[in-house]
Amino acid sequence: MAAPGKVAAFRLPPLPTIGEIIKLFRLKALKQLSQNFLLDLRLTDKIVKQAGELKNAHVCEVGPGPGGITRSILSAGVEQLLLIEKDARFIPGLQMLSEAAPGKVHIVHGDILTYKMEKAFPKHLKKNWEDEPPDIHIIGNLPFSVSTPLIIKWLENVSKRDGPFTYGRTQMTLTFQKEVGERLTANPGSNQRSRLSIMAQHLCTVENCFIIPGQAFVPKPEVDVAVVHFTPLVQPKIQQPFELVEKVVRSVFQFRRKYCFRGIETLFPENGRLKRTELLMMTANVDPMLRPFQLSMSQFRNLCNAYRKMCDEDPSLFVFNYREELRQKKTGSLLGSTGQPEQTEEENQL
Repeated sequence: MAAPGKVAAFRLPPLPTIGEIIKLFRLKALKQLSQNFLLDLRLTDKIVKQAGELKNAHVCEVGPGPGGITRSILSAGVEQLLLIEKDARFIPGLQMLSEAAPGKVHIVHGDILTYKMEKAFPKHLKKNWEDEPPDIHIIGNLPFSVSTPLIIKWLENVSKRDGPFTYGRTQMTLTFQKEVGERLTANPGSNQRSRLSIMAQHLCTVENCFIIPGQAFVPKPEVDVAVVHFTPLVQPKIQQPFELVEKVVRSVFQFRRKYCFRGIETLFPENGRLKRTELLMMTANVDPMLRPFQLSMSQFRNLCNAYRKMCDEDPSLFVFNYREELRQKKTGSLLGSTGQPEQTEEENQL
């Protein structure tokens, strides 16, 4: 019996192990979906612990699969757990878990990339952006094939304060390939510094919590796995629209082994390209001889602010597409001896 004034901890009744669930429902990780099962409940508990205090919280788990992390989330005493699973083979095993935790679990058979997260939680949980994060958490052992496009989508949601961030600064605890985890948290000067580093760190506090060795998964992936925690910032480090920041950052990193001015040139049409590039770099006070991975967040902020000013003066700049210019150039004048367009050096690098 619980002590007076204390709520008894929630405990799942005896259930088949995750391994037994896999055998019972004849589940098999599909390589084409980059699925890997995590069976060690000590590790799933450790992942859930990184999310913070979950007692009486509302949690969305992405891609629960056979339900290893699901059990750890339920054992943390959550109020409600929303499971979004694309693969119908896992639904019966998840329903077994739902029956073991009456009233706590809601299962959605659907794709997280299209699911309307802005309606996933009760309205009373909403908080102002400036307040502490809401009692809402997103947790997931993501398939490698979906992890990067999904975090880019969610970072855009952070920027626009929509989707799961309609409720405030919703926190996320997600798994990635170790290399992607290193990119997300890479500092200036690191070889892992990339477009993903800037887009994540300008919008969130990003923490690489710990590494799970590949052999902990079934089947064993060729890489280790990083557990990464995200907390949206009250104020983004670059206060410009997501699309503009993404375009500038993507352009800078197009030629990551060259000096940064080479990528920045791709923001401008060929006519006047050199002059505009020099103006942008001078206005932003950025050394054109730095490599992309050497640029600091404040330098990216300066570049975005200066580019925004140029776009305000000439709106055609923002819709300019360097790749499209290359294609037109290629089909118009760069015909090879066979009559087929030749691949330009720029296209090879892109």
